[in-house]
Amino acid sequence: MTETAPQPLFDPFAPGFADDPYPHYATVRGQAPVYQHPYGFWLLTGYDDVSWLLRAPGLSVEDANVAADSLLRQVREEVFGDETPRASSMSMLDRDPPDHTRLRKLVSKAFTPRAIQALRPRITDLVDGMLDAIAVAGTVDLVDALAFPLPFSVIAEMLGTPPADHDRIRQLTGTVVRSLEPVADPGLVQAIMTADEELCLIAADMIAWKRANPADDLLTALIHAEDDGDALNDDELVAQTLLLYIAGHETTVNLIAGGALALLRHPAQLALLRSEPALVGNAVEEMLRYDSPVQASRRITLEPVTVGGLEIPAGAFVMASLGSANRDERFWGADADELRLDRDNARQHVSFGAGHHHCLGASLARLEAAIAFERLAGRFPRLALAGDVVWNGRVNLRGPAHLPVSVS
Repeated sequence: MTETAPQPLFDPFAPGFADDPYPHYATVRGQAPVYQHPYGFWLLTGYDDVSWLLRAPGLSVEDANVAADSLLRQVREEVFGDETPRASSMSMLDRDPPDHTRLRKLVSKAFTPRAIQALRPRITDLVDGMLDAIAVAGTVDLVDALAFPLPFSVIAEMLGTPPADHDRIRQLTGTVVRSLEPVADPGLVQAIMTADEELCLIAADMIAWKRANPADDLLTALIHAEDDGDALNDDELVAQTLLLYIAGHETTVNLIAGGALALLRHPAQLALLRSEPALVGNAVEEMLRYDSPVQASRRITLEPVTVGGLEIPAGAFVMASLGSANRDERFWGADADELRLDRDNARQHVSFGAGHHHCLGASLARLEAAIAFERLAGRFPRLALAGDVVWNGRVNLRGPAHLPVSVS
């Protein structure tokens, strides 16, 4: 008689997981908040443990530090082989100090609070123009009409990129970010690698164009960025450009679309935002908590660590479930699964990570979302769902792919 392997407690391939992972998180959090998956990686789902991991010193984000005998590493090598998306391996997101510190310092000058706030008039103009078009159409897909084009336009203007095929770039970035998901399909791996190669060529062409046409923009600043004689080499420049381009819109698309859906499913909270527009800043924090645009972050242990009374060995791949931590009733209380725009401690969510890998573009995402939600809610008192929501099928960068709404 053949024995069937037991179903793992954490299974991102379970039916319905990508549409609504939160009941699944609650089960894992309740039964094994520090959980070792049969593939060998560890999963943390409680708020305190996730918050600690994100800030803990002495941990790595570089996959090369995963133990060679790890089953997860073996599976990844079987699926990916020796191939790794070049832009990913060279970006600050995937580097430890001192490389991370150096790269972030060269890039961060464009993301100071003053620089971001200076974008408010332009973001407001973009939002109003998109809402004008929505008003004319009456019924639209809010992802195509607002959630995607707003952050994409903002980051493209910040970078100062030349005219480009935005639809093609959207397709390519949507494929490349699949590398952040559990991947078991060799065909998808090849598609990721092919898309990454094309994006690297597009970025290299943009950089070459910008060298010939410098301006007062982020891409020119990156090309000329220097600190004590240190500058970005060509591969690093391509990688940081793509990181900013992709991270500058992929996550904010989820925030705006997921936040709008949350409001539509909680009409009392939407009415509260309309009656108290000054609440929008805290409302954005609560939307980030309620449905995190990025669901997980990873670390690799360089030495044994003890979490929740369990020892995690050196070289272990540890996944911090941001989405689960943001719904942990032990931290947020009995209403953790409810949307409450006036939640006092909403800003304590972990959706932007923490520590030296805290999201560089957090203030930009907050500003874009705040302007979008305040003006969307205020302009369309009859805003309503106009069809079925279609999720993008991702486990990590999870959000609505199609969000039909009516405003008339």
